[in-house]
Amino acid sequence: MGIKSRTTARRRRHKRVRKKVHGTSVCPRLNVFRSAKHICAQLIDDEQGKTLAQASTLELQFRKQEDQGTQIDRAKNVGDVVAGRAQEQGINRVVFDRSGYKYHGRVEALADAAREAGLQF
Repeated sequence: MGIKSRTTARRRRHKRVRKKVHGTSVCPRLNVFRSAKHICAQLIDDEQGKTLAQASTLELQFRKQEDQGTQIDRAKNVGDVVAGRAQEQGINRVVFDRSGYKYHGRVEALADAAREAGLQF
């Protein structure tokens, strides 16, 4: 048995989830990536292999707010923005892909904010 790191365990969980979660142009996949400082969300159409909308704390509008609020607050803002960009394109329904992360903390805050902004999971 090999040594399992946190990252390898997350990647294994992510592969397991991706077997079941598939996005279409009508109902894209809301993918979340979380690092130590930032969080990113993308709406992906897996049939065409295209990203339809995205939001990230790396964007200029979020970089200005970097010192204000907690990481959970910034994750909520990203959820609001990605939901707004999705609705501009006429997307109301998505499937949530947590990328192997626990549905807890920043990931949960992003999902809840996207739901409140009008996306249906």
